[in-house]
Amino acid sequence: MTVRHARTRRFHALAASCAGLLALSGISAASPAAAMSAEQQAELESSAWARQALRGMTLEQKVGQLFVADVWGKSATEVNDGNQKKYGVGTAAEVVKKYGVGGVIYFNNPGTDNVDDPVQLARFSNGLQRAALGSGTHLPLIISTDQEGGRVTRIGAPATEYPSNMAIGAGRSTEDARTLAGINGRELRAMGIAQDFAPDADVNSNPLNPVIGSRSFSSDPALTGQLVAAEVNGYQRAGRATETVSSSAKHFPGHGDAATDSHTGLPVINRSAEQWRAIDLPPFKAAIDAGIDSIMTAHITVPSLDPSGNPATLSKPIMTGLLRDELKYDGVVVTDSLQMEGVRKLHPDSEIPVLAIEAGVDQMLMPPDLGVAIKGVLDAVRGGRITEQRIDQSVQRILKLKWKRGILAKPFADEHAVARKVGTRENLAKIQAITDRTTTALRNDAGLLPLKNPGKVLVTGWNRPEYPGYPAEPVAALAKALGATALSTGTAPNAAKIDAAVAAAKNADTVVVLTNGLRTSAAQRDLVSALQGTGKPVIAVTVQEPYDPGYADVPTWLATYDWRDVTMNSLAKVLRGELAPRGKLPVDIPTGADPGKVLFRFGHGLSW
Repeated sequence: MTVRHARTRRFHALAASCAGLLALSGISAASPAAAMSAEQQAELESSAWARQALRGMTLEQKVGQLFVADVWGKSATEVNDGNQKKYGVGTAAEVVKKYGVGGVIYFNNPGTDNVDDPVQLARFSNGLQRAALGSGTHLPLIISTDQEGGRVTRIGAPATEYPSNMAIGAGRSTEDARTLAGINGRELRAMGIAQDFAPDADVNSNPLNPVIGSRSFSSDPALTGQLVAAEVNGYQRAGRATETVSSSAKHFPGHGDAATDSHTGLPVINRSAEQWRAIDLPPFKAAIDAGIDSIMTAHITVPSLDPSGNPATLSKPIMTGLLRDELKYDGVVVTDSLQMEGVRKLHPDSEIPVLAIEAGVDQMLMPPDLGVAIKGVLDAVRGGRITEQRIDQSVQRILKLKWKRGILAKPFADEHAVARKVGTRENLAKIQAITDRTTTALRNDAGLLPLKNPGKVLVTGWNRPEYPGYPAEPVAALAKALGATALSTGTAPNAAKIDAAVAAAKNADTVVVLTNGLRTSAAQRDLVSALQGTGKPVIAVTVQEPYDPGYADVPTWLATYDWRDVTMNSLAKVLRGELAPRGKLPVDIPTGADPGKVLFRFGHGLSW
């Protein structure tokens, strides 16, 4: 019997058992329960199936399901040094078989270098699923990625690219948010990816936040909650189960006030419990009310919620006391990456997954040493510290998620259908239209906009060709859309680059300068000042976080919230006057000299 036939036979046997369990419960097509919603029916079916599946699994197989591994290479059978160094095997398929993991996560270059194009990813996903179905459990993987939009984009063109969450916040449309998430989810599923760690549900209340910023919809809890709920609906309900993805709101209990990057340190959030409930909680409550499949933890410490000093990921008062008991959330809780310093500062790698399980977590994402992590959990169970029943709770949640998303019924992607589903003209046009509603005009004191007779236009300023996984080339993209001259100056222009930009500006009639992070970049501030010194009309555009106008007094300012090509196309239309700017600030922009003084308020946005 082939592996595929064995899996199919086992699946149908379990499905029949599931039907039997439902019948014993008095639930049938003819019963009053038949009037229950499709989601209620799916909940019953998934619960029954998961309980039945658990009975045939060993402890080792159960523990394997708790882990999501990062693997190296672009195919399941590619031998890669990264897999050898971390796992002691050459290929991603061998990683799946060796450890029996429940999931795999994709990253783009430099990282684990998993992404080439959509067809390659579908083929990769299928190879990984064959490996999983040929392992002891015969259970398919849940394959995941972080496809938020904006700067957190793992899969670029020819897949559809999306504006950042904050751009959607500027657009203020829940329908646009739902449409975007639906397109994103269907495209991911066509590539064999069934879990997207999105949307970001953090409220970016701190303009100095080094890690969230434009990944957040807004600094306003209500607006953030509305858009989070809309995206959850788009990801999880915009099609049949086999066409949708599991959504994951992150990072609970809220990373928006952090002043430290949890990749490199452990942020301390000094909100009171009352402030947390008013500011950070509402978007996560909205996600739960919308039926979200999973919630990702934050490697932050919140003394008012748990004074122990442990990161929230490892905090029972937060993960169980608040999330499970108070908010009644019984879906999958997944850690942020366990390779991040925010979760590794206080405990050894063998202890972290044990503490996470004790806290109430289900999925462990990317442990730095998978063998050590699995052994730590197994030792904790065998030593009596954690009961096998507690492991069963988490595995059942994970198995239910796989059932509800149709991964068991359809583990493989149709490689021949990818081109018909990913990056289609219809999808590109819809996302372009959504993005066209997000550009925000902050200041037009010189009356330059829209450009009527701009003459020769120079586009210069920020770019980052080495941006991880996808070069950031907004200067070139905007110049192409405008028919202008492009002169990129990088992230921190030296004197020679500034001089070159000044010389080019003197030969132009209008200058558009792109900025990103003026607060921490004296070099970019010097560039903007030097361009203004030429006497030529200067239009400044902040292309990631919208806070740059607080650090440079330019009479003409716009904000785009990200720098992807789709966003630069929208910006070009606004500059030319083909579109009126429709975006409204989803945050306050303070002055750089006095963070307590507001320069442009939430809701501000000019039009013409």
